[in-house]
Amino acid sequence: MRPYGVIVYGSYGFTGRLIVQECRRQRLNVLLAGRDRNKLRQQGELSGYHFEVVEMNNRQRLLQVLEQAHVLIHCGGPFQHTARAMAEACLHAGTHYTDITGEYPVFEQLANYDDTARKAGITIMPGTGFDVLPSDCLALHLKNRLPSATHLQLAFATVKGGLSRGTKRTMVEGLGEGGAIRSQGKLVAEPLGHRSMRIDFGPFTRSALSIPWGDISTAWRSTGIPNIEVYTRVSSWAIFFARWLRYVNGLFRLPLVKKILRAHIDRQEAGPDAQQLAVGRSYLWGKAWNLHGQAVESRLETINAYALTAATSVLVARKILEGGVHPGYQTPAMAYGANLILEIAGSHLTDV
Repeated sequence: MRPYGVIVYGSYGFTGRLIVQECRRQRLNVLLAGRDRNKLRQQGELSGYHFEVVEMNNRQRLLQVLEQAHVLIHCGGPFQHTARAMAEACLHAGTHYTDITGEYPVFEQLANYDDTARKAGITIMPGTGFDVLPSDCLALHLKNRLPSATHLQLAFATVKGGLSRGTKRTMVEGLGEGGAIRSQGKLVAEPLGHRSMRIDFGPFTRSALSIPWGDISTAWRSTGIPNIEVYTRVSSWAIFFARWLRYVNGLFRLPLVKKILRAHIDRQEAGPDAQQLAVGRSYLWGKAWNLHGQAVESRLETINAYALTAATSVLVARKILEGGVHPGYQTPAMAYGANLILEIAGSHLTDV
């Protein structure tokens, strides 16, 4: 008998706290977990939830903690360093694994556990937050509109949102690695800033830059479309900087440089304030086309990216708890369909 419905690991980080607040609002039975006893104790006193202190490298202890709940919401990034060990522990503990990553190498890595997870009856579902649930739903929606699609472009823009320290730290980890797309079903590396375009998000048209986002992995599995590019809204200056950055990529790979940047980030605010969470909006755009020149285009508008992550990660956890289990490796849209995002209040999908 498992006493808890959900474990939130890394619960005291900026996004983890939002997820815990959403769990509390929905009256879920939650166990808080992470490495920092003091932060967990403070969070436990505020939320009324029990907590467990556990390091991910303590395998025996981690299994004991995971075995207490049905579903894990893993918030302890950067996930390229933590997702594999946590997913393997979930498989041994019989606990369904979800996380909020947007790192495409993590999606590729966890997809390798599909067969093992199916045999165990366990769901492995990374990317249940803003990265990549809304764009995954948009991708499948476009595929449903044009089943013969061979090419897919996705883009996103956030307004009045701000970034959390965790997001910035993940961005630092990716510095110096360049860009990537999916071409003919294969991941293809390319210089950062190699592709840019102007995108009409609906309320505004902005420049956008191709980035190695999680959808180059997830959208391929959700839709089967072999050619995928992902863009994010940026300024013209940012496009220039990205193209300049390719000449000094080696510098940003140095551990010392990353350490300095992380230390600078740790002195900043934890994330967007309450007003930004309330008024911020997220805009997504997608286009799919086939070899005959047929094309479809859609836009998605939804709430602030961090508020959305809290809402969608808990929504997926609830679905699993209520019996919506899909064993094996899943993307959100694969498991729950293209309209999953529309279950979040304030989300609107428009076909162009």
